[in-house]
Amino acid sequence: MSESTHAACECCRTKERTPGESRDLISRLNRIEGQIRGIRGMVERDAYCTDILTQVAAASAALNGFTRVLLAEHIRTCVASDIREGREETIDELVATLQKLMR
Repeated sequence: MSESTHAACECCRTKERTPGESRDLISRLNRIEGQIRGIRGMVERDAYCTDILTQVAAASAALNGFTRVLLAEHIRTCVASDIREGREETIDELVATLQKLMR
């Protein structure tokens, strides 16, 4: 399915990514996963609260970075393509997504 082709139900929609884009996103997620495992280990070792909170902030910043990269790519590809093809409802979807991200 091409990036501009959307199935009728949202659960079935897909997005083809370049190998570089996929590699970058997976790499970011792997780092975040490692940070989360590290935080769990700190809790298991009874690390000092401030030290754990510092690591939580770093993991949160990494997840926010992942979100920014994914959102930018979504706007450049999926949203732009849909607008060019006259699917204005994509703008409403983007607004709803942004509102969820800003909670």
